[in-house]
Amino acid sequence: MESNGDKKKGFFSRLKKGLGKARQGFTHRVDELIRYYRDIDDEFFDELEEILIIADVGVNTSIEIVDELRNQVKEKKIGHADEIKNLLKKKIVSVLANKDSFETIAPTVFLVVGVNGVGKTTTIGKLSNLYRKQGNTILIAAGDTFRAAASEQLQIWGDRAGVDVISQTEGSDPAAVIFDAIQAAKSRNIDILMCDTAGRLHSKKNLMNELEKMNRVIDREYPEAQKEVLLVLDATTGQNAVSQAKLFKETVGVTGIILTKLDGTAKGGIIIAIKSELDLPIRFIGVGEQAEDLQPFTPEDFTEALFG
Repeated sequence: MESNGDKKKGFFSRLKKGLGKARQGFTHRVDELIRYYRDIDDEFFDELEEILIIADVGVNTSIEIVDELRNQVKEKKIGHADEIKNLLKKKIVSVLANKDSFETIAPTVFLVVGVNGVGKTTTIGKLSNLYRKQGNTILIAAGDTFRAAASEQLQIWGDRAGVDVISQTEGSDPAAVIFDAIQAAKSRNIDILMCDTAGRLHSKKNLMNELEKMNRVIDREYPEAQKEVLLVLDATTGQNAVSQAKLFKETVGVTGIILTKLDGTAKGGIIIAIKSELDLPIRFIGVGEQAEDLQPFTPEDFTEALFG
């Protein structure tokens, strides 16, 4: 049987491989900058700031990071550019650090939200697999009643993970599906209820209102449950992901972020922008198609893998 240490090593190697494009677009450029500038001057910092912005770290966050590095260089009287890399790594870890530890206490409800195409249904399948392997009992609510294939897709993931799926006919009221799933979760003493939702544009008010209704049903029918509203974001959409997160945070009280498709972008800095600008914890990251490619987020592991 695979030990926890082996599992961690296995995911770290997948994470490192998955961040290959981001290393090319970000870390390798930092390395080139350090090789080019033996000594640290204003031009070096301007170039570093530009690299961070191009990597989707965000303008404000990039300026803040570079300003702090400038101060540290002055305070510690650092003269050589190659010493900057460790300072940058430490700063990224501190930006990404979550204020709270993330532990699920049964019963827990995950309401998984996001726009179309970010991979919510697949993410729920992967999360169910992850928590099932940890010994939890899981139930899935097929709250996406608009997309014809959503329930079938969830059922496939449910079968793989050995998890039941509560669903209704296409076009049903999503809040009614959540209601049924809560009753089933209570009667079966389920540890974690995963609730899928239809993809929606954050600009569509009626669809966002529907999410609020689902939220209210959970609060009313399952007040004893720990509730997490997890927003799935696609890393390849860059700064647009930050805009989405702002609106979802305001509307449905997002408690954490799941960032998918990190293996598909050369701009891995988006994770830093999201955490810095929204002050929302990154809960999980995805770096591939396999069930094991979605894992809890650790700032130290991410930064280590990014810098290779």
